This record gives sequence, structure tokens and C-alpha cells, in this order.
Amino acid sequence: MNIEQALNEALGVKTGGNVPLAEGLPATVGVLGGGRMGAGIAHGFLTRGAKVVVVERDAEAAQGARGRVASSVEASLERGTVQGSAEDYLERFATSVDYADFAFCDLVVEAVPEDAELKTAALAAVEQQISPHAFLATNTSSLSVSGLGASLARPEQFLGLHFFNPVPASTLIEVVVAERTADETLAAARRWVEALGKTAVVVRDAPGFASSRLGVAIALEAMRMVEEGVASAEDIDNAMVLGYKHPTGPLRTTDIVGLDVRLGIAEYLHATLGERFAPPQILRDKVANGELGRKSGKGFYDWS
Repeated sequence: MNIEQALNEALGVKTGGNVPLAEGLPATVGVLGGGRMGAGIAHGFLTRGAKVVVVERDAEAAQGARGRVASSVEASLERGTVQGSAEDYLERFATSVDYADFAFCDLVVEAVPEDAELKTAALAAVEQQISPHAFLATNTSSLSVSGLGASLARPEQFLGLHFFNPVPASTLIEVVVAERTADETLAAARRWVEALGKTAVVVRDAPGFASSRLGVAIALEAMRMVEEGVASAEDIDNAMVLGYKHPTGPLRTTDIVGLDVRLGIAEYLHATLGERFAPPQILRDKVANGELGRKSGKGFYDWS
């Protein structure tokens, strides 16, 4: 029994039984990669009534993805942001190690690590499995969406959907329009974002888009200030939280996102936009020492 049969047998209806499908949302969504971001994306579609399958590289990674999604759903139930029971949601969720299980999806979102070669290869492999009517999206936070889609057979059905971490709490999705994205694809993406209960910010494909470009610029300057002894990480963050009403400061946000992720984005922006995005030595040193932020227990803050 394949994933589609298993899901349909468990559900019987596309609406997801006790959880109605939000108007405008694809009925069945695939997510490639079940790490923190991929699990968050799966959670978003799942809790709005879609059937979701996450495809991972191996059985161990797939099991980890299932655990992350289940924990996220349970946390939402405890907070009261979704109603029902965990079973109402998880009976419509599956994990797999086979790209062929994307064949029945209306939309597939790629959420593998921020590496251009890896993403390009992954997107091409997914496109070979999905139906001609299906849409394909990348969750890249900075890479050229047009570049990632250059070798696709149907680039008009491809665009960027940049979700923000943590996905369940974030109310923003950056919709990135590639050079060959069709107007119909953009219109569909706007409907998906609205159905997810979030706000779309539509940007033209450019290095760093809008959010990463601005966010990284502030974060890099904050790092330079720590490096120069201007102020502590905590005081710099408090200045932005209290003075500019940021929900978290740039350095705490960097710890949450991951210093390695921020370094990768900064290096890409440095190469494409120039010296103003040159990564400070403090960032390079911390990444080299394994201080990656919350996920490693230490970054600009101690998370242990």
C-alpha cells in the first residue's frame, strides 16, 4: 500500500474528517525534508486541514520528522491555537523515503539545507515524480529562485515560499516570484498563504529577497558591535526589542535561526551584493567552534 492509499484509507474524505480543509489550500501537500523548517511547514498545512507527506533521506530521518511534527501539533493543542485531538491531525500525516510518494500531491515544498547544488538536484528529482498540474516551491531564504528553477521542465509552476522560523508562530510568508513564474502560480500562492492564516509579502527574485537581506544586514552589524566591544549581545538585543519593538533582538534571532545558516546566507550575499555583507570574524569563529546557537547549546547566548 502506498502513501496515498494509506492516507485515503485512514481518512476516507479529502476534508480531513474532523478538520475541514481551509478554503484555497491544496488538499494534499508534500514537504521534502523534515528538519525544523520542514516539520514546521508540514505542521502549518496539516493543522489547516490538508493531508501531508514528508519525504526524508532515510528511515531514521523520517522517524525524526514524524516526532517533530507530532510534538508541534501537540504543542499547538496545548496552547489552544488548534482544536480537536492529535489523532485528528496525525491520521492525515505520513512520512516516506520515496520521492514517488509525491505523485499525488497538489503542491510540494522543498525544505532541504541551504545549498544551491543540493536544492537544484532535489527540485529536479521531485519534478520528475509530481503530476503535470502540481506546483513546486522552494523554502530557500536567500538563494536565487530563478537559478534553482532554471533546469525545471515547468518553471512557470515554480516559485519561492520562504517560511519563517518557528513556522507555527510566524504570521509571515515571503512569496518570491522567479523570472518564469506564471501569474496563475502567484495567485495560487497568495491563496495558500491566506488559507494558512498568514500574510504574504511578494518580492521579486533578488539576492536575500527582502527579509533575509534586511535581517542579515542588522545581524551582521550587531555581531561587529559585539566583536568591537561596543556592548554585550544582551544589551544590543534589548536596544532593538525595547527601542524598535523587535520581538527578539538580532543576535538572539541568529541563535534561533542557527549561526551556520546565517553564515551561509551572509557568504552568498557577500558574493552577490558586495562587501557590506562580509561575515565578521566572530561569526566565522563561532561556527568553526561548533557554536551554532540554540541547536548546539551555545551561540551568542548559552542555551544549555
